[in-house]
Amino acid sequence: MAARIAFRHRPVRAAILAMAACLLLVGVRQAQAVPSFAEQTGQPCAACHVGAFGPQLRPYGRAFKLHGYVASDGKRHFPPLAATVYGSFTHTGKDQPGGAARWFSANDNFAMDQASFYYAGAITRHLGAFIQTTYDGVGRQYQIDNTDIRYARERDIFGIDSVWGLTLNNNPTVSDLWNSTPIWGFPYNSSPLAPSPLAATRIDGSFSQQVLGIGAYVMWNDWVYTEAALYRGLGRDVRNALGTVPVAGTDSVMGTAPYWRLAVQHDHGRSNWEIGTYGIDAAILAGGAPAGTGTDHYTDVAADANYQFTFHPRVVASDVISAHATIITEDQHFAAPPVPSQSHGNLTTMRADISYSIAATVTPSAQWFSTNGSTGGVNSATLLGRPDSSGAVLEVAYSPFGKPDSLIAWGNLRLAAQYVLYTKFDGQTQGAADNNTVYVSLWAAWHF
Repeated sequence: MAARIAFRHRPVRAAILAMAACLLLVGVRQAQAVPSFAEQTGQPCAACHVGAFGPQLRPYGRAFKLHGYVASDGKRHFPPLAATVYGSFTHTGKDQPGGAARWFSANDNFAMDQASFYYAGAITRHLGAFIQTTYDGVGRQYQIDNTDIRYARERDIFGIDSVWGLTLNNNPTVSDLWNSTPIWGFPYNSSPLAPSPLAATRIDGSFSQQVLGIGAYVMWNDWVYTEAALYRGLGRDVRNALGTVPVAGTDSVMGTAPYWRLAVQHDHGRSNWEIGTYGIDAAILAGGAPAGTGTDHYTDVAADANYQFTFHPRVVASDVISAHATIITEDQHFAAPPVPSQSHGNLTTMRADISYSIAATVTPSAQWFSTNGSTGGVNSATLLGRPDSSGAVLEVAYSPFGKPDSLIAWGNLRLAAQYVLYTKFDGQTQGAADNNTVYVSLWAAWHF
């Protein structure tokens, strides 16, 4: 990557054992930037993140993650602990009968969306972690959230400078370096009290905290990135212990689900680009189906692209233009009883967004999104059996801190106003605007 980060030696076997031990210590949603990283590196948030608040990464931030969250300013620091909390206001185009959620009214809801506590930083010289635990203020439950524990080293491969590493995590794509993949994609937070389309590809969030996997990755010559991982579904008792409470009818991942990632990327001074592919292949025991009676099979294959232009690369609070795009296609085979009339299906999701961060302080963004696919099968759960939804997201975010001259060095804030508009919702054009959403959030982050 653009920034080289030196490592010290540790045996690989010890690293793997340490990674497993860390997950046992914490037990087995969307991860964000945390000030403990800034404290450890001695760099302000804007050095790693577009808009001085995560999760959108700049080249230095990608290098920091690639090298295992261990870069340091060489000083002694308190263990890398941090916390975030954010609240919001949600207004939808039409009242939601029965309330937007339990304990909430039909419209115009204020909420404490979530509060999170993190271990985010170095564990040993080559081993680092992002471990998030979260209290969901809407669902009113505590859970182990996104976890990514990494061991990384620099090595010459075929005489070319490279970085290789291992990752142990509980969410496919959480290990990724770019903001086009599902876990890191825009919008970086959204209302839990607004209606959302029913149809989504499996890799687009349904594996979150439902699996545990180990993978290996290599960045070769600062050009080619490859990653491969194997995930296993967590049992219902394990998920319950970790706070991901499975309800009746919850799907379960059966056997091993392979995940892959291949990307070509490069930094060219003021600009950085990436183009690649990722995907997963998984067998799912449909919720309510008895074990041994057949599983549904999903193969998700995606392509993605990222582009970033930094007006003044040597200026931490430089203006930055970022663009991201992805298309995910899913092939569906249904075999779990009751087998639907159509045993095969497909689903396609497309997203593209662009943002312009002004002085790492004000960041307007816009996204277009679309989902469409076959009727029947799991897609028949949507209105009229059609999974088609489309629309746009408009957002303006303001982060007053996280720059070299900020008055507050121990924390950060992000105030965002977001508007989600639908041109089609679950197969219907008429009435789609009833789901349009105004979402205003205030996010606070600090380290200990």
